[in-house]
Amino acid sequence: MSTASAKILVSAADYSAWIQISGRANFASSVDFKALMNGLHEEGCRRFALDLTTCVLMDSTFLGVLAGFGMRLEESNGHPGEHAIELLNPNARISELLENLGVSHIFKIVSGPPYTPAAPTVEALSTMATPEELTRTSLEAHETLMNLDPENIPRFKEVAQFLAEDLKKHKGNP
Repeated sequence: MSTASAKILVSAADYSAWIQISGRANFASSVDFKALMNGLHEEGCRRFALDLTTCVLMDSTFLGVLAGFGMRLEESNGHPGEHAIELLNPNARISELLENLGVSHIFKIVSGPPYTPAAPTVEALSTMATPEELTRTSLEAHETLMNLDPENIPRFKEVAQFLAEDLKKHKGNP
């Protein structure tokens, strides 16, 4: 399994953020992505456009982080059901994942030409997440997916149990 992280570009202005995700949006980039989204929200961003035109795949950890953030964003904005996250040009594989895991309703899915932001674009900072951070983020993401759609429980129950046990090991608990 490749752990190559996605390349993430970001541009933010006027309470909105444009984020381009290229490559493999997987568990290895999920910690940085979560920090980016939380940071942008703390700075006042309330609308997010994720350009997935060049994103080749998204794994369940990355999607769980994204879905969890989308749900929290709707709640904090005070507009449940209003899509605060727009996904631009997800490929067929990503679209199928959104449907199969029961989270497509959280996002506004848009097809069209790639968006060019007016504000300057910078590459998001990439950190070296610790194994504990990766495990915790993956566990939280899978728990989110199971909470959002009960059909995900049989898919991820064993994964979540394994991650919970692994997290205990990282913390030095027996």
